[in-house]
Order: sequence, then C-alpha cells, then structure tokens
Amino acid sequence: MKKKVIFLVDMQSFYASIEKAAHPELAQQPVIISGDPERRSGVVLAACPLAKKHGVQNASRLWEAQKQCPQAIILRPRMQLYVDISIKITNILNQFTDLVEVYSIDEQFLDVTASQHLFGEPLAIAKNIQATILNKVGIKARVGIGPNKILAKMACDQFAKKNKDGIFQLDFDNIEEYMWKLPIEKMFGIGRRMEQHLKRMGIRTIGHLANFPLHILKKRWGINGEVLWQTANGINHSPVTVKTHDQQKAIGHHMTLPRDYNRLEDIKVVLLELSEEVARRARFKDYMGGTVSLSVRGTSFKTPTGFQRQLKLTTPTHFDLDIFHAVCLLFQKYWDGLPVRSIGVTLSQLQIAQQYQLNLFNSELKKEKINQALDFVYLKYGPTALIRASSLNEAGQAFHRAEKIGGHYK
Repeated sequence: MKKKVIFLVDMQSFYASIEKAAHPELAQQPVIISGDPERRSGVVLAACPLAKKHGVQNASRLWEAQKQCPQAIILRPRMQLYVDISIKITNILNQFTDLVEVYSIDEQFLDVTASQHLFGEPLAIAKNIQATILNKVGIKARVGIGPNKILAKMACDQFAKKNKDGIFQLDFDNIEEYMWKLPIEKMFGIGRRMEQHLKRMGIRTIGHLANFPLHILKKRWGINGEVLWQTANGINHSPVTVKTHDQQKAIGHHMTLPRDYNRLEDIKVVLLELSEEVARRARFKDYMGGTVSLSVRGTSFKTPTGFQRQLKLTTPTHFDLDIFHAVCLLFQKYWDGLPVRSIGVTLSQLQIAQQYQLNLFNSELKKEKINQALDFVYLKYGPTALIRASSLNEAGQAFHRAEKIGGHYK
C-alpha cells in the first residue's frame, strides 16, 4: 500500500481573485473586499496580493487598510457568487479524486493516494489541479502536500503561499528542517492565549514543543496537551472524508449590530430575530437541539466586555420561542448593563428531529403545525413575507439580514 498523499488546496485571496476575474480592468490595481462601514461591518474580508504588499491584512479595519493603501479599489462582497464558485471548484477537484473534504469556502482537503495511478506523481497532480482551476475559474490555487491533513495544512499555510509556484510538500523527512524552525504561534491550533502559556514554559518554536516532555504537557492540559505534541510532530490520523459536514454539531447565527444597543427592549428584538433564524435553520436541516448558547460582546476592543453562556433545556427543541426564552434568561442573568456591539445565538447537542420525547405539559404538535405553515410561507415568498411586529421597530434587523448570506450581501 502506498503511503497517504493528502493535499490542502487553497484559493489565493479568494473573494478578491473572483472580483478581479470578473473585472479584468482591475488586474493591475489593488483590490479590497470589505463590508459596509456605515453598518459597522467595515472589516477587510479579502485583499489581493497587490494590496497586501502595502501592508493590508485580512480582518483589519477598512479605515486602516485605506490609510495603508489609499489607491485601493474597495468592493462590497457578493457572497452568493463566492459560494457558487466554491461549489464549482469542488466539482473540479472531484475530477481528480472522490475523496474531497470541504474545509472552508476557499480550502479543501483531497486524498489523492489512489489517484496517482491515473494522474501521476503528487507534484504533477498539484500542477494539473492549479492549471485546471486557473483555466476554468480564473483563480490561482496553492497546494500543500503531506502524508496527513496536519502536514498538508502547514505546508500550504506556511510555505506554499510564499512559494512562486504555490506548491510545497512537507513530510517526516523535512519536518525538522522546515516546520520545527517556525515560531510556535505559526502552528495550526495555537491561539493567542495558548501561545502565551507555551512561551512562559520556554517553548518558542514548533521544534521546542515537538521535543518537550509529553508527560508534562499531558499533566497540564490532559488530552489537549497530547494533541499539541502530536501536531508539532506531524502526527494526525483523521481521514479525508466527504461526510464531514453531514452531521452538524451546532447551528448558530451571529450579528454585529449597526449601532450600540443599550436598552433591554431593543436587545430582546434582536434576540428574538436570531432565535427565529436559528430555529428555522434547525427545522430545515431536520434537527432539534438540547442546549442553547448566547454570546454577547461589548463595544470596547481594548477592554473587552460581554459574556458567553449556555443553558441546558429540559427537552430538545427547534422552536423559536423556546430558544428565545432561554437566551433571555441568560442575557438578563449575565448582562453587565454596558452597551452591546454584537450578539450570537447557538443551538447545540443536536439530534434528529423525528426522535424526541413528547412533553405532556407542552403543546409540541400545535407548535409543529404552526411552524410548518410559517416555513412554507418562508420558502415560497421569502424571509420577510411574515415577520413579527417587533421587527418593525427601529431595533429590528430582519429586513436587513434578509439581503445577506453569511452576514454579507448576496
């Protein structure tokens, strides 16, 4: 049996590249894709390589990006177009292997171990994939190659993106030469807080972590300590699977508010709208959830305020008012009274909706029929055909959200 050959195929500056392909006149100009600054969503979603040369970074504030690159062309995102092209790229990758795992809208894992009989060595397959995507979609792809998903991901993020040809192979023969020399914060799975913990222990490179005594890491972080050690050593046994997203763990919706909300009445309007959205998506996917979570963020970035809490329900649900009552309890219990900038509602501990315990003291069947009627109207006439009167208030965001996909305009 041949050793595994895993690819991570990543699209270069995905959103910006799509816009440049659609507008050839922008080919030699710096392009930035950003939300609407008037609704406080002015964050850089994507910047083309020309803009990045001026210091523009993804997730930075639009005003900062414009200061760094004043000549940049600012475009609003077209999420439906990006989703459609992402699906098209998946279909292209399926021509090379039937083991394609969508990791994000612009990243996909491939297991091409068996494909070598048809398409040649890994490097030849990678170049073939790049040429096909460029020819059919007009976007450059980078390919990380490794014996598992971790090394393929590291190969792509840390090396292929910086190579002229956009391809790099990382394996156990060169892991010490390349990956172990990287700063610890460059390792996949290391956040800012974990970076600080590791550096306090004298672990400053990935190589330091790879050679650190495993029993000390396990004593401090348990199984997570072992996962960190395995990642640093390039060990990962998770297969590439096409069914990664078939069973969701949670369904949630998050919203950045167009202004600071400091009145409970206004915040409740948003909580109800978010609860309706989460409940509707759960019903469409035929799920119920047993736990409701609420995340709230304040207005200050320097001194963050807010909270994230969850509540276990007595019975699983996919009804909006059940979720709404739960998040209201959480909000009223943990809110510090300071202005709110963003809110998120999540339903987790999902199970198939057809298998649940009936509650003798709650009219589940009546709620089921009401929501079936509402869902029918939603599908036929759109999300704003029927709305609650509270959404007509100034605080309501239902009409604005209906114009978006994934928080951005279609």
